[in-house]
Amino acid sequence: MRTVGVTSRGIRAPIIKRGDDLCEIVVNSVLNASKHEGFELKDRDVIGITESIVARSQGNYATLDDIASDIKAKFGEDAVVGLILPILSRNRFSMILKGISMGVKKLYIQLSYPSDEVGNPLVSWDIIDDHGINPYTDVFTAEEFKKKLGDVKHPFTGVDYIAFYEEICGGKAEIILANDAVEILKYTKNVINADIHTRFRTQRRLIKAGAEKVLGLHELMNAPVNGSGYHPDYGLLGSNLATDTSIKLFPRDCQELVTKIAAVMKEKTGKNIEVMVYGDGAFKDPVGGIWELADPVVSPGCTPGLIGTPNEIKMKYIADNELHHLSGEDAAHAMREVIRKKSDNLINNMASQGTTPRQLTDLLGSLCDLTSGSGDKGTPIILVQGYFDNYAD
Repeated sequence: MRTVGVTSRGIRAPIIKRGDDLCEIVVNSVLNASKHEGFELKDRDVIGITESIVARSQGNYATLDDIASDIKAKFGEDAVVGLILPILSRNRFSMILKGISMGVKKLYIQLSYPSDEVGNPLVSWDIIDDHGINPYTDVFTAEEFKKKLGDVKHPFTGVDYIAFYEEICGGKAEIILANDAVEILKYTKNVINADIHTRFRTQRRLIKAGAEKVLGLHELMNAPVNGSGYHPDYGLLGSNLATDTSIKLFPRDCQELVTKIAAVMKEKTGKNIEVMVYGDGAFKDPVGGIWELADPVVSPGCTPGLIGTPNEIKMKYIADNELHHLSGEDAAHAMREVIRKKSDNLINNMASQGTTPRQLTDLLGSLCDLTSGSGDKGTPIILVQGYFDNYAD
């Protein structure tokens, strides 16, 4: 009888550079790890590849000048633009903001509060409540906000994002604090909405309220500018700081890559290996309240076997109800029989008690992201085994 369920291994890889054959590197890295660490590859193992090395191998970068040029082309020279609902992040947004500010005459920045879209706190709810502020209706200039609350700093980074974003823009920016996207139209009718997961609704609301031009971050750098990188669907969304003058964009053509890796793995091992590219995992930090998903999607590309949601039942519910009179090996045997017969009336009646219907790629992407981390582990490739097994196997 098997004694181990799901395992997730970080696979070390070389430092990936532009032009590297990522398919060859991924395949060789996994096969070498299997050989040297003594584990066997099996059907429906999952290889996860972090989006960062995919974009790096593609050379999918853009400079601040590229961003500024794109802004000027789409809003005109010397435009007055409103930038609304950006996340509070040095890594994710500071260079985007700098590039945008270089392309406009004047920039009005509307920050949400007490936190941004993914939970980065500008100020705590306790402080908001103590001062009798209603963030759903109250609007402040940066000066009014600081006069009322004092200096506000991120609890983890210690950064005053109001001052930081003002400094980045070199005197071109005026900051307001409001949660209603339409508030920006009091300052300008030309808007860049920087929200990620609510971007399409925000654009609809702005257009309905009288905006003349609204572009999301996904519509900036969505085509090459002077030979730059780009992303046709996500533009600047999912980008990260690369250097002090450039950003790394979200990777393109991920479906082609995962299909090729799966085919080569089949050729070399005879196994049907699932493959996915993953970015941020879709999980929330219970202490800081930060939702990790600053990328537009968890997985921009996966093999067909990873599409859909898990077909599972809650063992604990069955153990406490249908099998409450059994224990030990009798309970284990009965549970395996229940799992094998998922189509029985027993399971159909339990449908409402099933697991949360999250997408497989979101679940696996979160597992991969937690395994690889974002620091110095050096494991941008993850091998997940046994994910599609169950207690009856």
